[in-house]
Amino acid sequence: MMSRPEKHSLTLHGHRTSVSLEPEFWQAFRDIAKARGLPLNALAAEVDRARGVERGLASAIRVYILNFYRAR
Repeated sequence: MMSRPEKHSLTLHGHRTSVSLEPEFWQAFRDIAKARGLPLNALAAEVDRARGVERGLASAIRVYILNFYRAR
């Protein structure tokens, strides 16, 4: 069973924002950023640029993580 979401601050395109994700997703997101040689904020900005306006950032990050691991 997953843990409760945790809120973390990110800087996207020079602006601070908060994102709530379960700790397991935060760890996976950090692992992906490390594997890609990117700072976490840079990866979050990449996901933010690619998401549609109908999808929230937390959901976009979860889908990005799912797609990353599916592609492996």
